[in-house]
Amino acid sequence: MEEIAVGLSAEGIQKKVVSPGRGELPSFIDGTKVKFHYRTSLCNGTMLDDSRTEECQNKPMELIMGKKFKLPVWERIVMTMREGEIAEFTCDVKHTALYPLVSQSLRNIRAGKDPLEGQRHCCGIAQIHSHHSTGHHDLDHLQADPQPLVFTIELLQVLTPGSFQLDTWAMTDNEKLDAVPGFHEEGNALFKQGDLVGAAEKYYNAIACLKNLQMKERPGDESWIRLDTQITPLLLNYCQCKLVQGQYYEVLDHCSSILSKYEDNVKAYFKRGKANAAVWNETEARADFAKVVELDPSLGQSVARELRAMEERIREKQKEEKGRYKNLFGVGATATSS
Repeated sequence: MEEIAVGLSAEGIQKKVVSPGRGELPSFIDGTKVKFHYRTSLCNGTMLDDSRTEECQNKPMELIMGKKFKLPVWERIVMTMREGEIAEFTCDVKHTALYPLVSQSLRNIRAGKDPLEGQRHCCGIAQIHSHHSTGHHDLDHLQADPQPLVFTIELLQVLTPGSFQLDTWAMTDNEKLDAVPGFHEEGNALFKQGDLVGAAEKYYNAIACLKNLQMKERPGDESWIRLDTQITPLLLNYCQCKLVQGQYYEVLDHCSSILSKYEDNVKAYFKRGKANAAVWNETEARADFAKVVELDPSLGQSVARELRAMEERIREKQKEEKGRYKNLFGVGATATSS
């Protein structure tokens, strides 16, 4: 531990162990996954971020070692820790200059936004010197006046390569391609079990892998088309989950996207027809179902059932509205006569 402390000190990092960990120091080879809670504060104690707060959803940070995370000092300090250890690291400005951008990305993720939203397409150092607002007053102040920071880290878990499933963002291109069949099969199994949320997540992961690879190809090229033909059935499966969950407008968007490229995709017409019917787009639903029968006459009975169900829902809605208006006018009439 003393040798580590000396090495960190020479790098402009001061370590203070708050609570010792357990076991031996892990090897932290490239590909190792670490999970840790973090608290970031200025040297005067002003807190910037704390992963244990409700605002941060009490969600620990996860890093894959060797993946060139934008804040290298986090990898450096974690490598000095044992599982269960809590330590404070005071880091010089040379290690913390990019923290405002890292924090901005993490805050975007928590808010359900694109992690790079608001960041320009240039390197991190250029962004720092551009005086571009992060959208957060505390981070803007730190960006304009870089300071040493104190990171309080609690190392929760260290997972060796191969003992966990990589998140899609951390995969190589080959790993993404290899992961797709597994995601697809897992999605199918979860769908059969009635776990629509889990199934949709698996299909989404498979689509994300393929979309990432497709972005590196020229649209319309053979490789791009080959990837797109893999994406389409996965996206239709994803739409089926959303259809059952009642998320009809998302189904409309995805199916329309598919049909803009593949005008003879019967499944896309059928799912879009059901979604249109669910949101009272009667004309559009009839047009979609007519296209289904045109492309595949064997689905005539299935389409007829969907049309009957839609017509029954429309009649029920009209009856309900008629009754509501009748009661409304009845109340008004009573009030007037009195």
